[in-house]
Amino acid sequence: MSSAPLSYKELARYYDLIYTFKDYQKEAEKVRTIIEKFKKSEGHELLDVACGTARHLLFLQDSYQCTGVDMSGEMLEIAKKKLPHLEFREENMIHMRLEKQFDIITCLFSSIGYVKTWKNLQKTWETFAFHLKKGGVAVVEPWFTREQYKIGLPCMTTYEDENIKIARLNVANAEGNISVMDMHYLVAEKDQEVKYFQDHHEIGMFGIDQTLEIMRRAGFNAEFSPDGLMRDRGIYIGVRK
Repeated sequence: MSSAPLSYKELARYYDLIYTFKDYQKEAEKVRTIIEKFKKSEGHELLDVACGTARHLLFLQDSYQCTGVDMSGEMLEIAKKKLPHLEFREENMIHMRLEKQFDIITCLFSSIGYVKTWKNLQKTWETFAFHLKKGGVAVVEPWFTREQYKIGLPCMTTYEDENIKIARLNVANAEGNISVMDMHYLVAEKDQEVKYFQDHHEIGMFGIDQTLEIMRRAGFNAEFSPDGLMRDRGIYIGVRK
C-alpha cells in the first residue's frame, strides 16, 4: 500500500465518484428558482465560481450562458471534457478580474469557506460585486458556522462499483474560526495496489450577521435563507445595487 499527500491531480480523478451521493440536478433546480425570484438584470450570463468538475453547470447550461472558474487546473480539465463548448478559466475567487460582468454568480458546495479569513471574505464579495451587473444576483452556499460545527465528529464517505472502492474518513477539528480537516483516503482499483492518500483542508466558519454586513458593504441587498441546498448550511442571496 502506497502513502502520499493527495495532489489535486489525484483528487480530480476521484472527485465525482466521492460525491456521487450529491443530487446536483436537484440543487441546480433550486438555484434556478432563486435566480428567477431575485435577479433584476435582463441578461442570462452566469459565472460559476469554484466550479470544480462542472457538475452543477451540467444542469444550468440550458438556462444560462455559463462560464466556470476554479483554482484547480486538474478539476478544470475534467470540466472541459464534460462541457467543451463552455469557457473555463483558472482563477482565484478573491482576486480574479475577468473582462466582463455577469447577471448571475454562483459559488456552491461551501467553496466560499476556503477564503478562510474575514478580510478575504470582504475582498471576495467586493470581487463578486465587480463582476455583477446592476440588479445581478449572487447565490452563495456557505460552510458551517462556528456554532454548527461539531468538533471531534468522525465522518466517512464511501463509493464502490465493480472496478473501484473508495473510503474517505476524517475527524472534525478547529483552530479558532477555521475548521481543520485531514481527509484520509483508501482507494482500491481493479488490478492495482491499494493507495492511501491524505488531503488537508482549512475552511473558514463565518457568522451569518457578519457575513450579511460584509455583503451590504460590498454593494449588495443581502439576505440569508436557512433553506439551502444541503442540510444545515443555508444560502446567501445578494442582489447588486
